[in-house]
Amino acid sequence: MNNVDLLANKLEVKPSQIKAVLKLLEEGSTIPFIARYRKEMTGSLNEEQIRVIEKEYAYLENLLKRKEDVIRFIEEKDLMTDELRNEILKCTKLSDVEDLYRPFKEKKKTKASEAIKMGLEPLAKKIMSFPLNGTLESLASGFNCSFKEALEGAKYIIAEWISDNAYYRKMIKKEIMKNGTLESKLKKNALDPKKTYEMYYDFEEPIFHARHYRILAMNRGENEKVLNVSIHFDKDKIFEDLKKKIIKNPQSFVVKEVESAIDDSLKRLIYPSVEREVRAELSENAEQKAILTFQENLEHLLLTKPIKDKVVLGFDPAFRTGCKLAVLDPYGNVLDIETIYPHEPKNEIEKSKQVLKNLINKYHIQIIAIGNGTASRESEAFVSEAIKGTDVLYNLVSEAGASVYSASPLAILEFPDLTVEKRSAISIGRRIQDPLSELVKIDPKSIGVGEYQHDVNQKELDNALDFTVSKIVNEIGVNLNTASKSILSHISGLTKKTIDSILNFRKEKPFTSRNELKKLPGFTDKVFEQSIGFLRIIDGENVLDKTRIHPESYDLAKKILEKCNLSLEDFGSSKFIETLSNINVNEIANELSSDVYTVKDIVDEFLHPGQDYRDSLDDVILKSDILTIQDLKEGMELKGTIRNVTSFGAFVDIGLHDDGLIHISKMSKSFVKNPNDLVKVGDIVTVYVSNIDLEKEKVQLSLIKEERV
Repeated sequence: MNNVDLLANKLEVKPSQIKAVLKLLEEGSTIPFIARYRKEMTGSLNEEQIRVIEKEYAYLENLLKRKEDVIRFIEEKDLMTDELRNEILKCTKLSDVEDLYRPFKEKKKTKASEAIKMGLEPLAKKIMSFPLNGTLESLASGFNCSFKEALEGAKYIIAEWISDNAYYRKMIKKEIMKNGTLESKLKKNALDPKKTYEMYYDFEEPIFHARHYRILAMNRGENEKVLNVSIHFDKDKIFEDLKKKIIKNPQSFVVKEVESAIDDSLKRLIYPSVEREVRAELSENAEQKAILTFQENLEHLLLTKPIKDKVVLGFDPAFRTGCKLAVLDPYGNVLDIETIYPHEPKNEIEKSKQVLKNLINKYHIQIIAIGNGTASRESEAFVSEAIKGTDVLYNLVSEAGASVYSASPLAILEFPDLTVEKRSAISIGRRIQDPLSELVKIDPKSIGVGEYQHDVNQKELDNALDFTVSKIVNEIGVNLNTASKSILSHISGLTKKTIDSILNFRKEKPFTSRNELKKLPGFTDKVFEQSIGFLRIIDGENVLDKTRIHPESYDLAKKILEKCNLSLEDFGSSKFIETLSNINVNEIANELSSDVYTVKDIVDEFLHPGQDYRDSLDDVILKSDILTIQDLKEGMELKGTIRNVTSFGAFVDIGLHDDGLIHISKMSKSFVKNPNDLVKVGDIVTVYVSNIDLEKEKVQLSLIKEERV
């Protein structure tokens, strides 16, 4: 079976779909373009499926190359058999190929290789024939060494043979994975002042059920020299199982020596390497799950509903250096910058209130976005008092990554004359106006929605998060005349050169047609094809330019309208909407000899031109008064926003300085395997206060309304 068929079976899709994806990728098509505009070729595979095909096929190709290399190396030694070749070709993992190749590798100096040099391999073979007649002394005679040395050397050779046996290794690894336990202990004289790893001081969990976040926590504790982590399993059972496989004749006088060689092979050769393999596999799987959690959280954060058409004040709290205020028009342009000192040490409360009120009145500010970092609690109290008697509302906004952006070359280029803190106030304000456009300026790892993000493979994490950002940006699309350099960098097919071309053109005049891009430096036919569907012109010459409809389908779009006795002049009218809402897409596709996927997408765009998926999501919770932990009572019902989802629960912003935690056990009356199955970052949820710790200022929440006596 070839790699395409193998992959089709594994992913449960047709080989033709795999071939179409691979062909398109080879031709230079991007994943967003393929997912959106080549559905007829791929059978409507989505971005995630296409990415998996790309990764898995690359792995299979690498695996095939390694198989071919291993087969060639073994053939060069004239040791290849048909059975071995078939075993190698059947492997689905690189580790299995390496296990089969192990006996044929050129080894460094080992106890077995030294014994072979001494000419003791024939003795090892005699022992493994399990003779019934004779003695060990007679068997080991005739060698150029003592009886003890001969016997010891032969057993070293046998031990290595056992260790090199791929079947035995696979059997042992399977037993450990199925019935072993992962254990951790506090390291002697270890320092853990904050008791970060307290639950792992004396901890064990079956490997089969090991939670990925606990594996990563133990790994970190081990790396920080706080914990000793080990794998425990029934060594007696493995020894007995191996004896049954190896000892062909239990009556032979060599049995005890072979048992000794088995024991040596297990303890000295097999267990150390297999335990490393098991730990590595557990860690790799745990990292993949942590990265997936980060991806899911990031995706939902980027899809946070924007607050459109509002004048916003970005409020960056601070004590000594003062709070920085940035007034932004509905498009995120800076109208004014101020600094106030309502907190320690200056305590200019009344003066600060007056400055804030003046800004509200002058610019008709509707919403204040307060950063949730240092002094945020005090700033919230100040703002809630200052806006009394007005219609202004406020929201606490996550500052995660704002300082990273504010000190970045991008921020310096955008606001060269402003301090880091003032840039931060602008970023905080823009985060509530258009979260996606602002968050794409920041390294996703700095946004604060991951778990154990520093403990996973950083390259894999970067690739996964970059893919997620690209997927969301292209899914929503951008306004060609207003999109920032940062968000354009994630658009399918665009390069630094083509982005610069777009920005330079815009300095002179706005785009009025998608076709204008064809004349810009760097815009080859391929670049135009890959990018243009994700670039919109809202008030252009052609109404189709504001839709997701690709220019390659403009003629088809017009033919669809003709079939319905409509034209582009009818676009958006009640007649237009009513007619297209009732057409039979399959019939139209058949009549126009087109594929149904493209026709359906065109009709959807006619009905919802350039629709922003985020508009259908929950509104951001806005407040006019402060909530303190002292205001809470157990059982109280509150509305909150999911800020982060982890494997053990979800953190909810209910308006306090610190988010409350919904533990996984408080999410449903039924068993919950994955919190992401119930809640996503950005969800607005109804929660109930289940526990309040005033001393630690921690709040435990629940999604379950509990009956209280």
